[in-house]
Amino acid sequence: MLDTPVLQLEAMLPTLAEIHQAAELVYHFMPPTPQYHWPQIDQRAGAEVWIKHENHNPVGAFKLRGGIVYMDWLRREHPEVTTVISATRGNHGQSIAFAAARAGLRSVIVVPHGNSVEKNRAMCCLGAELIEHGDDFQAAVEHVKYLAAENGWHRVPSYDIRLVAGVATWALEFFVAAPPLEVLYVPIGMGTGIAGAVAARDALGLSTEIVGVTSTLAPATALSFAARHVVEYPATTKIADGVACRTPDPAALAVFLKGVSRIVEVADEEVAEAMRIYFSHTHNVAEGAGAAGLAALLKDRAVGNTLGGSRLGTALCGGNVDSNVFAAVLAGAEIR
Repeated sequence: MLDTPVLQLEAMLPTLAEIHQAAELVYHFMPPTPQYHWPQIDQRAGAEVWIKHENHNPVGAFKLRGGIVYMDWLRREHPEVTTVISATRGNHGQSIAFAAARAGLRSVIVVPHGNSVEKNRAMCCLGAELIEHGDDFQAAVEHVKYLAAENGWHRVPSYDIRLVAGVATWALEFFVAAPPLEVLYVPIGMGTGIAGAVAARDALGLSTEIVGVTSTLAPATALSFAARHVVEYPATTKIADGVACRTPDPAALAVFLKGVSRIVEVADEEVAEAMRIYFSHTHNVAEGAGAAGLAALLKDRAVGNTLGGSRLGTALCGGNVDSNVFAAVLAGAEIR
């Protein structure tokens, strides 16, 4: 366990003007993504449920927005940089590869062994040079630190206020386009997605409750939230790699403690069921972490937790699942 105090950290978040400025950059590369409420999901939840389709962008995940904003800042403030490096389980890496290529930069991406084959292929197709190292995301992060120092490359962190400003544009779109949401469920990986939601809500002066979501098999964030300091814990989820965090970021945790009401943990089986529901009810493909928000929303409704009222929201925040994994999920088979 890491005993890192976070209460003294200022929970830095972008302002409304900064989020709008980020949106102007993002929209050079993609339009706003849609939000719908689907009748069968409404019926299943016993509520009006709005889904923000972040799977409908050029890399199929909200992370793209942050990479675009970060690379714009990097080219303006550090024109000497020629190579960027970062660690990922896939979607952050696709974001960095996409944005770096368009900024004329070389990107090196480190993934753990056994990472998603199709996410790896996508990153390479977007221009990244891929390195496999370690058994989990945290091991990949440590290797990135070593390679950056050894070669003089710019290390793109997993959590940064510029990434948050870009990612916050998904939540800004959602809050503005959907009817007033009483509760918003947001999966938590390294924290940019939910920090962006907190930033957009606070900047707009809304009262929406924001609920974080993670896996019962990746409990470090939930443990850290309860303890109010960073707690390290292994992640063993086989299906929700996007929330497989072993060591939460202290700055991200400071935001959670200030702006998130609670965290719901969902089992792999609940995530798999949410993936099936998305496919059967909306005919959209969701990866595990992308479906975790819906899994938590339905878990709350199943136990009669109606504290949030009758209009709820979540994001389908990633659609990048390996074909063989998705086939197994649809068949109800065990994920290995």
